[in-house]
Amino acid sequence: MRTMAERTLHIAAYDITDPGRLREALYVLKHYASGGQKSVFECFLTAAERQALLRDVREVLDLEEDRFLLLPLGSADGIRTLGIGVAPADPDYYFVG
Repeated sequence: MRTMAERTLHIAAYDITDPGRLREALYVLKHYASGGQKSVFECFLTAAERQALLRDVREVLDLEEDRFLLLPLGSADGIRTLGIGVAPADPDYYFVG
């Protein structure tokens, strides 16, 4: 299992015009995200998981109508949360599939 130090925090966001594709994109993102709301998600990804996420999202999007952003923010070591934020932690396992 990868530790948090081997993962990079990314913010994933999308704007999808079709309700069917929107549901599919939400399904894809929930498999990679550790938190988020509406159409913006926190994802702690290895390089391989990042490539898999991009591949999976690309299969859902209509590249003429939809937008997707995957923004790397750096390592988990420097994360500070305010309010009711939950500090990142490795779960027992990740399901990617």
